[in-house]
Amino acid sequence: MSEIKLGYGHHSVRFLFEEERYRVLDPSAAGEHPLSDFEIGATFETPIGSPSLEEIVSPGESVLIVVSDATRATASAQVVNLLVRRLIQNGIAPGDMAVIFATGIHRPVTPKEKLELLTPFIVQRIRTIDHDAHDPNTLGLGTMPDGTSIEVNPALRDFSHVIITGGIGFHYFAGYTGGRKSICPGLASAKTIEATHMLALDFEKGGRRSGVGSGLLDGNAVHEACERIAEMINPSFNISTVVDQQGRAVRIHAGQWRVSHRQACDEYFNHHTIKLEAKRDVVLASAGGFPWDINLIQAHKSLEMAAQACNEGGTIILLAQCREGLGRSDFLKWFAAGDSGALASLLRESYEVNGQTAWSLRTKVEKYRIHLVSELADDDVRRMGMIPASTLDDALKDVDRASAGYILPRASTVLPVM
Repeated sequence: MSEIKLGYGHHSVRFLFEEERYRVLDPSAAGEHPLSDFEIGATFETPIGSPSLEEIVSPGESVLIVVSDATRATASAQVVNLLVRRLIQNGIAPGDMAVIFATGIHRPVTPKEKLELLTPFIVQRIRTIDHDAHDPNTLGLGTMPDGTSIEVNPALRDFSHVIITGGIGFHYFAGYTGGRKSICPGLASAKTIEATHMLALDFEKGGRRSGVGSGLLDGNAVHEACERIAEMINPSFNISTVVDQQGRAVRIHAGQWRVSHRQACDEYFNHHTIKLEAKRDVVLASAGGFPWDINLIQAHKSLEMAAQACNEGGTIILLAQCREGLGRSDFLKWFAAGDSGALASLLRESYEVNGQTAWSLRTKVEKYRIHLVSELADDDVRRMGMIPASTLDDALKDVDRASAGYILPRASTVLPVM
């Protein structure tokens, strides 16, 4: 018997398994280690497709640093601390810098989270800005092909330079996180976010648009729309991080915002794609603990990956604490539509970003038997079509002991491919 610990919130769940029955799908590289301050500084000195920060930013200019919110693990505390110190050494006054949180339509960042995301040193010295996707005082950049206004936070034009930071990971319809997503959806208006995210669906076919999916960039309509909007801002520098299960930076790609992000995505694909000879009837997946399982909307990204390894009609067990609930108070309303076809029709009539997540979840419960180990109310879990379980042992009672399976200890970070 072998043992593995699966992340669940800030804790872990112990699972004993037979190696001949279960295969662990874990992209963690052997010898991977958290980067030191010196190693991170070295990436700033050899940027990808870009002059150095010292050549880009001059004394007397102002800098806006874009940082992800608490639903992402990006090692921002270490990265931003080093970035700010470097800018100060280059003659940029703390009063000429600010940090803005790319929350998109997520809730605001709390004061406690700001300290965790930035360190007290930065919070005490650098002004922070909260983004509100519903704020009517937006900056208009133009229109999308369908006529929708392109609106972003006006702070993006208030500074001499914009530096974006973010973590790299798979995204079930944008292809990857990070890079251009720091601008859109991160700092876009709700209207603009909806218009770009709607491109993930093909309403004529009643499903996902061709070219849209995890690990896809070329021909991905969502990625391309967000990248066009980011190009209108043209950030001066980008820092893309890859983190381990503890949220520590293990790889960094810094430089020209488009080129460095693309290189980071290509490298991430090479390190985090696992080839399978066949799918299996049982998949046991952990979202990886906090913050990947902070709420159901975030944990769904792990379910997306687990589904890639499971036979249709098979069983998926997802461990996701969901300490902050569903992620949206109105998320459950979408499941009143019935099946995924009815939900897609509802989205066509009245699209909302989280309705697409609900549709994606609905398509999975129609194909797989999904047990959810979480802190969500049992009735809410059943309403979404899943089977609630208070513990992993409870969920395993429904699994055929003779079935072969996969274990995904950090499900959102691995893309299983045939």
